[in-house]
Amino acid sequence: MAIKILVTGGAGYIGSHACKALAADGFTPVTFDNLALGKAERVRWGPLVEGDVRDAGAVSDALRTHGARAVMHFAADAYVGESVIDPAKYYENNVVGMTGLLAGMRAAGCGAIVFSSTCAVYGSPATLPITERTPPAPVNPYGRTKLICEGMLADYAAAYGIDYIALRYFNASGADADGELGEDREEEPHLIPRAMMHLLGRLPDFQVFGSDFPTPDGTAIRDYIHVDDLARAHVIALHRLLDGPPAARRIFNLGSGRGYSVAEVLAEIARVSGRPLAAPRGPRRPGDPPQLIADVAAARDELGFTATASDLRHIIASAWRWHLKTHGQTAPA
Repeated sequence: MAIKILVTGGAGYIGSHACKALAADGFTPVTFDNLALGKAERVRWGPLVEGDVRDAGAVSDALRTHGARAVMHFAADAYVGESVIDPAKYYENNVVGMTGLLAGMRAAGCGAIVFSSTCAVYGSPATLPITERTPPAPVNPYGRTKLICEGMLADYAAAYGIDYIALRYFNASGADADGELGEDREEEPHLIPRAMMHLLGRLPDFQVFGSDFPTPDGTAIRDYIHVDDLARAHVIALHRLLDGPPAARRIFNLGSGRGYSVAEVLAEIARVSGRPLAAPRGPRRPGDPPQLIADVAAARDELGFTATASDLRHIIASAWRWHLKTHGQTAPA
């Protein structure tokens, strides 16, 4: 029988891609999601359990009922700007959520977890690219809550023997190659889907957040990684936990190793879509660092992962095809 993996937040954007990748690799993903942000129609490769990670009993019951061997944890709030405005929500959902999840895992005797972390733990580092040795110094509550969760995992590993790998990924983007899954939230905070929603008449108030960063064109620079690459990296990390050898390193950056400015991304969207994209420049969002670019050597050398689908044009082309398909238009030849 296929090994079952509990995927918290499996009805979300990245979690659903991970479920698809797990199924393609022979696992059965069991989605555990309260559907506050996730969508039930994204759950296609295994059963759905409606539940909240803050409820340790519900987590334990789901693990026992389905006999899950490990957890992939995506269930968290992840918007930098919102975390500054409403930090209580982030400490409740992210930190209390991790407490409930780990308690449920211990009660069920489940001892392996792949954790969805973030480059936001680094804050605004003085040197680039960012390695795993860069001292964490988050500048927003989102990054702080994720760093707390990483600390909890380290403490639980030392005290209770829970084995974990935390994946600090940079800007997740794109849509899966089959066009089944993409990035589309009711309140979408991310650059690429916001720009495409604007081009399709679904977002009237699109603007660039900040044009006075200390970068060559004044807009923020980010390292974009395709969501298919992220999903594959989670499966590789899971195999390391289940099959060995034991992970000498427990934290890995996931990125492409190259940064693009907001202006460069928007220019590429205009080229791929064939549509002009005028974007007024607005103020910076609170908590946004000027540049975030990953050093990806550890993931390559120690985990055996290299991003292969994260060329910017491919990221944007895959996302554009999905938006056109989803919203009733045909991609140009």
